[in-house]
Amino acid sequence: MKKLVNVVDVEGEGLVALLGENVLLFCMNYFYSGKLVGVNDKFVQLENAFIVYETGELKAKTFKDAQPLPDLWYVQTHTIESYGKSGR
Repeated sequence: MKKLVNVVDVEGEGLVALLGENVLLFCMNYFYSGKLVGVNDKFVQLENAFIVYETGELKAKTFKDAQPLPDLWYVQTHTIESYGKSGR
């Protein structure tokens, strides 16, 4: 049996590392995009946010169908399945 016996807490990883960046959040029901301006244990806060109904090609410069949301938008962290920087 193999066991992990040494755990290291790395500061500034995950969502916190992306503060100030444009991100794309793949969530349980919808995708969201915007500038990540806030992170806590329950929510992330997006500025200039969009709900993305259809991405199109992931390397494309624009989304195929994205609708603007009010200037600040909150997404519950427990719904986020994956995320990353977005050039859109």
